[in-house]
Amino acid sequence: MVQTLGELKKSGYQSKSIKEEVRQNLISKLQQNENVFHGILGYEDSVIPDVERALLSRHNILFLGLRGQAKTRMARLMTELLDEHIPVVAGSEVNDDPFNPISHYAKELIAEKGDATPIEWIHRSQRYGEKLATPDVSVADLIGDIDPIKAANLKLSFADERVIHYGIIPRSNRSVFVINEIPDLQARIQVSLFNILEEGDVQIRGFKLRLPLDILFVFTANPEDYTNRGSIVTPLKDRIESQILTHYPKTIETALAITEQEAAVHPEQAKKVDISDLMKRIIEQVAFEARGSEYVDKKSGVSARLTISAYENAVSTAELRAIQNKEKNTQVWMSDLIGVIPSITGKIELVYEGEQEGPYQVAFHLLDKAIRTQFLQYFPNPEQLKKRKQEATTDNPYKSISNWFDKGNQLTLLMNTKDEEKIQQLYSVDGLYPLVKKYFKGANEKQTALLMEFVLHGLSAYSVISKKVVEGKIEFSDLMGSIINLNTNRGDEEEDFDGEDFN
Repeated sequence: MVQTLGELKKSGYQSKSIKEEVRQNLISKLQQNENVFHGILGYEDSVIPDVERALLSRHNILFLGLRGQAKTRMARLMTELLDEHIPVVAGSEVNDDPFNPISHYAKELIAEKGDATPIEWIHRSQRYGEKLATPDVSVADLIGDIDPIKAANLKLSFADERVIHYGIIPRSNRSVFVINEIPDLQARIQVSLFNILEEGDVQIRGFKLRLPLDILFVFTANPEDYTNRGSIVTPLKDRIESQILTHYPKTIETALAITEQEAAVHPEQAKKVDISDLMKRIIEQVAFEARGSEYVDKKSGVSARLTISAYENAVSTAELRAIQNKEKNTQVWMSDLIGVIPSITGKIELVYEGEQEGPYQVAFHLLDKAIRTQFLQYFPNPEQLKKRKQEATTDNPYKSISNWFDKGNQLTLLMNTKDEEKIQQLYSVDGLYPLVKKYFKGANEKQTALLMEFVLHGLSAYSVISKKVVEGKIEFSDLMGSIINLNTNRGDEEEDFDGEDFN
């Protein structure tokens, strides 16, 4: 491999700017039909084409979108559009191009050694810098500062360029550099960035330094932060040539694929716990419901991390139950959804009405809404059947079930009950098994049992029967009896989450 400047010249190597480098490599990958942004799902027809156009135009980029929309991940993947290795002057702090040095160190070294100047090669993985913008970020952090210790040791005045300690941006020369949440950066710091972008110089404590950095800048911002906590100063915003809007998954299928890809399920869990497509869809639906909920702050957004962590928690809830019951295998039941509550409460920002309800009540409300929405994908709409209750009972597939509860029967499902016991309990409800078999003839025993449990939760979501979630168990009963007893239960320490409360 080339090790000196002279050898580099003889090799015919031609240096190019990072934006030109990215442009050429992007063109090459597009011509070969390679997917540059692998692992980014749901952006194929929206964000990714916008990014490709921006990179072909050699633009700096601003990703504007709510949290959890893969903004930073998109930026990190841009390093794959860089050359695998590039040469730098050995020992340079700012990745000096041997043909176009910008630091005092590199210029002096080349002037002294000429073609014998030692060359190092850096991998594209090293050509990435990132900084989270917070109000306490200083010019020294980003640009640099005068180092008095260095000045004393070298016996140099503060006016000498060699006493400067470079910040993270100069050290990211010839790299992709990302500043997350740019509106949180103080205006005076943003101005210093503008000088680098527009003028190619920096000022450190009155010391003006010409530093034509070669950087592909990527900024990210949340619209809420952009309006409420700060803004991008006009000169800097004007310099960011492409502003690209990101978004959440538009379909359940895309959301399912993202969660499947990102969820970190342990191999032992994958062997022990089955999770059906039904359960996956209910978990995904929670995020969709949250994004439209009157209790959740829409400006803050609902990250895809909600469903990822909820998926992991659902599997872990089933695993914990299997361990306690000494079962070799199990599946995620509807009752295991109680385990995803911490994933919901920690991932949503509530508006005033939501705060009044309380985070746990809102989380149960979102789960109930998700079950209600998904129920219609599997079974007839109970709402429409209730409107036609004057018709013959044979037209209502849920009549046998509701009649069983109307007779005073109750079903109590413990959270940690064994699979066999749960299945037996579900079979005790009149009309439940025939209903599921009517619509899902090919379902096996466990699938059928899960669907039977799903029917009970769905009917409670549509206020056909009552459901109370108390510590360690779920109680299903007739709706009218639950309403009569509702006031007497208010004094208990147990929290009641009745389907009637949510509709």
